[in-house]
Amino acid sequence: MTYANAADRDAIERESPWAARDLPRTTWALLSATEAAHGARPATSFQLFSDPEAPKETLSWTELRGQVAQVANMLRALGVGETDVVAYLLPNCTEAILTYVGGQVAGIVNPINPLLDAEQIAGILRETGAKVLVTLRAFPKTDVAQKAAAAVALAPSVTTVLEVDLLRYMSGLKRLIVPLIRPKNPVAHRARVLDFHAERARHPATLAFADSAGDRVAACFHTGGTTGLPKVAQHLYSGVIYNGWLGARLLFRETDVIMCPLPMFHVFAAIVCMGASLASGAHIVFPTPQGYRGEGVFDNFWKLIERYRVTFLITVPTAMSALMQRKVDADISTMKLGFSGSAPLPVELYRRFEQATGVTICEGYGLTEATCLVAINPPDGVKKIGSIGIPFPYTRVRIVDPATGQDCATDVVGEICVASPGVWPGRTYTETAKNADLFHPGPDGAPLWLRTGDLGRIDPDGYVWITGRAKDIIIRGGHNIDPAVIEEALAAHPAVAFAGAIGQPDAHAGEVPCAYVELVGGATATANELVDFANARVTERAAHLKHLEILPELPKTAVGKIFKPDLRRLAIRRVYNIALANADVAAEVAEVIEDKKRGLVARLARTGTVTDDDIARALGAFTTPWEWAA
Repeated sequence: MTYANAADRDAIERESPWAARDLPRTTWALLSATEAAHGARPATSFQLFSDPEAPKETLSWTELRGQVAQVANMLRALGVGETDVVAYLLPNCTEAILTYVGGQVAGIVNPINPLLDAEQIAGILRETGAKVLVTLRAFPKTDVAQKAAAAVALAPSVTTVLEVDLLRYMSGLKRLIVPLIRPKNPVAHRARVLDFHAERARHPATLAFADSAGDRVAACFHTGGTTGLPKVAQHLYSGVIYNGWLGARLLFRETDVIMCPLPMFHVFAAIVCMGASLASGAHIVFPTPQGYRGEGVFDNFWKLIERYRVTFLITVPTAMSALMQRKVDADISTMKLGFSGSAPLPVELYRRFEQATGVTICEGYGLTEATCLVAINPPDGVKKIGSIGIPFPYTRVRIVDPATGQDCATDVVGEICVASPGVWPGRTYTETAKNADLFHPGPDGAPLWLRTGDLGRIDPDGYVWITGRAKDIIIRGGHNIDPAVIEEALAAHPAVAFAGAIGQPDAHAGEVPCAYVELVGGATATANELVDFANARVTERAAHLKHLEILPELPKTAVGKIFKPDLRRLAIRRVYNIALANADVAAEVAEVIEDKKRGLVARLARTGTVTDDDIARALGAFTTPWEWAA
């Protein structure tokens, strides 16, 4: 059936209650059912280099199931039980897929972002109590192995490190050169170090233990970007299966090809895309270890679409913007739809992409705490550009007034709250204390509804619109300002690729609006020009910009979200340094750190003789705390 509107969603729900659907209950059962139906068809493909003629590794569903069984058996032999955690710190590669799926079969899998620093990686390993870590063997042009070794030294629960050597994907001269320039493999910990494939090969390609009897925690994903203090969310088999079922029921068939250049440590790639492939039999393609960030990927992207005869593209706004700066130079006629998530999609970017490619983009919404999927612009229906569409089957969305806890009226902005098979009420985070304020009671006191932290509204047609982040609100003298208003105004300028608005510290008003901008490649504009342009389009005077800065590139997470904590760091450093200089205080901001209890903290360094009283005189009117760097 088509999926065009809320009536289609309701018809699916009338077929059966979610709990009564005859579906696999575990990841192994899901993979086994797909292998039985489509065993010889291609399941996954990976290529190390972006060249459309580069070697690729493709596994059939039968091969994938066999290798997943070997990995799960290997992990069990290493002491991993159903409640034990297997972490992986890997770029995209076949081994990341095998560990993601096999880790869920043997125990609880915990993907970790390789862009995090060693201390953050260690913090996640300690939080989950990970017993095994799968990571890279030292390799040129990457420090993953070095960070992994340093992290394991700080995480005593890790008893085994399994190493993946990317050399196996190379051939010819490169295969000869890499061993000569390979960095020394660091070992600064007591965990035993084993070769991933040598250990895997020792185990049978059929499952050597009984599959899980029912629902349990299958995965842990950390939230947060490339800096800060990530939280760890727990995902049940039932939530993982739900997300995969949505893809198979609404979108994909075994004849489809999904291009996924997103990282396998993120729920969008792992839970949604890989899950939909597992449930539907669709062929999923991962181009290069870094995906969109890989060398030459954007330049070769359309040719890669042609090579694999891709039917569905998974993307994010930052990638779409980069692609629009390159000519469509290949046959992409096989493409049916594109799916964009992770950040709001600017209207003009949507229109440029559709005009250049002839491919319609469906914008959707999900979050780690809900296992992922929440809403989508219906693939076969009206796509309200800028909205996140209608909730998926069996998912409910409420807009709640943060002050009263009551439901908001149609088109009234409040906090988006979600109930779905992917939400685990009261148990989302591994750290119990972090669940305390994460849920709202329902109108009748039950069930608990996940508070997303996003502000939004529901229009008369049932489409959900995100208007900002509750924690991103700029509070100017007690007046709340939605940063999305400023960002939308700046996005209308033809030279602006991306804009991030925040509240910068202000001695009088607490915060005033500030924006950072990334320009379209080759475009020119001045900060003053952009301030005038934006302020002319923002009717609320309190939201007029007080500062704008153009950066070569805005800080972004690995999945393309503008990372606002880094923008806040830039603003705090600039404002505090100006205040210190104006007060003739011999100090400057050395760095801005994130403290678990105090939030962002300015760390100051002396440049001369200075006392605490001098600092208090210069910075006492600001709310961001400070401390001495040394």
